[in-house]
Amino acid sequence: MTQVTVRAPAKVNLHLGVGGLRPDGKHALATLYQAVGLYDDVTVVEADDWAVGLTEPVDGVPLDDDNIAIRAGRALTAHHGLDRAARITIAKGIPVMGGMAGGSADAAATLLALDRLWDLQTSDEDLLRIAGTLGSDVPFALLGGTALGTGHGEIVSPVADTSSVWWVVVLSDEGLSTPAVYGHFDELSPDAPGEPPIPEALIEALAGGCPQEIGDLLANDLWPAARDLRPDLVDVEVQLRSMAPDGVLLSGSGPTLLMLHEDVEEARTTVAELTARGHRCTLAPGPVAGAHVVTYG
Repeated sequence: MTQVTVRAPAKVNLHLGVGGLRPDGKHALATLYQAVGLYDDVTVVEADDWAVGLTEPVDGVPLDDDNIAIRAGRALTAHHGLDRAARITIAKGIPVMGGMAGGSADAAATLLALDRLWDLQTSDEDLLRIAGTLGSDVPFALLGGTALGTGHGEIVSPVADTSSVWWVVVLSDEGLSTPAVYGHFDELSPDAPGEPPIPEALIEALAGGCPQEIGDLLANDLWPAARDLRPDLVDVEVQLRSMAPDGVLLSGSGPTLLMLHEDVEEARTTVAELTARGHRCTLAPGPVAGAHVVTYG
């Protein structure tokens, strides 16, 4: 085997409960992740030195050792005590700095791709543990589907989800810094609880599979901070709500906004109308599978 390509999905946080800043500099989270059908494809080939590249130029993606995919590769080889390296090529389909965990998807895909390339047979438990050292969303990108995330988001466990929904993904021309959003959350919410509550009602709604009930329970504690930092998002949000979808949601730390639909034809009509209004948007089904191999070479 000379190369492996792994596909990993974007995520949305159906619920994002954020606790106060901890002594370790992280926030306790109680979140419900859902993997959705926007993907990055990561291809790995063995090389003398670590390198990362893109199939097409994309602003905001580092092409040096700061790229999380290289950090993932180094973490995997360190776990196995190996002195090996690879060239990592990423085809981006997930918005950059859009709150949909594109970097985390790349890290998860790299872990799985290198494990298969080198036949390391890393256990699922070890892959999830390594993923958790790289970022809060990386373990979920491996798992996919719908899952509860606790700790700082890295402790993931699947939840029953019988829904089949369509997300209209409304993109922004300008990214929004995750550290900046969390920093502003701290300013706005000095009394945030140490441990945010688990969204039990939404977990029950997912098990029942009713999009209208799910839409009514969508929540994101980072929304006020994102609105303050990006007032233009407020006008977009008003437009989206006026179209009466099943739900409207800020994706993670933003700035991507999401509209929930049960019916794909209604979702396509929404995309067409928003496009006519000058918005950039796309359509994504959910939930979908986590990182998975698509080609061996």
